[in-house]
Amino acid sequence: MIKLIDLIKTDDMLRTKIKFHKNEGDINRQAYDMLLEEPDTWLRMNQWRENNRNHNLDSCKYLIAMAQYYPYGKDYYIFGGLYKVCEEHSEKFSCEGYKLEKVKEYEEFEKRLIVRINDPKKLSLSYLRWYTKAQEALNVEVYELASSTKTLNFTGYQNVSLSHKDLVRIISNDEPTYKQALSNVKGVYVITDKNTGKLYIGSASGNSKGIWQRWSCYANYLDPTGGNKKLTEIFDKDESYIQKNFKYSILEIFDTKTKTEQILERENYWKKVLETKRFGYNKN
Repeated sequence: MIKLIDLIKTDDMLRTKIKFHKNEGDINRQAYDMLLEEPDTWLRMNQWRENNRNHNLDSCKYLIAMAQYYPYGKDYYIFGGLYKVCEEHSEKFSCEGYKLEKVKEYEEFEKRLIVRINDPKKLSLSYLRWYTKAQEALNVEVYELASSTKTLNFTGYQNVSLSHKDLVRIISNDEPTYKQALSNVKGVYVITDKNTGKLYIGSASGNSKGIWQRWSCYANYLDPTGGNKKLTEIFDKDESYIQKNFKYSILEIFDTKTKTEQILERENYWKKVLETKRFGYNKN
């Protein structure tokens, strides 16, 4: 086992703290999403000063920031940066009370290094701890060092259930396991509106790169509708709606040599079974 404390070091280990973020204070705003998509919010989360000696950085010289890596589970955290804490800080609480400076020495590990907490019950007592004590109490081990920014790994066609944010992240990063799997099959898929429960059935029937090519259309920030008329109406009313509410799953997969007519036949079957023309977003 490689301990985190053996990999990331500072020149004052006894004045170094480690912060294990789960969310931004709202369970729908996961810390890992903030790290990837909202760098200003991520920095603000680490600058926050509370009226609790155990939850502030007043006597701290360095801060190691971690975000819960929810694709693996609640006991996994990904490295979000090492910061130097400037000596001057605000005397106020419940505010951005600290000035943080990024330490460049470990930047190459950001969004790549994943650790596992081997005693998660103790972590619930305090999410901000002195680094050396945290290593001893929580038994923090290095679990993985990804070759590039960590997104999501493909675990089987039957397990695909992606939020729009996850889909965009996978497509924009050319996540290799997803790209290989989705490029090698055609298929019928379903888009679920989590807000209304309405469904849209679609297919990747004639694309040379299968489902990957078709879903790349939905990962387009300028037009995530894939050309569907009802989805376009939704997007025109509220450009953030699809991003907030849509989820993407696979119903059936086919070999890339399968004829288009056969796939379209199965697409129509699912439209009838799930009544998506009557109750969902399919118009034809």
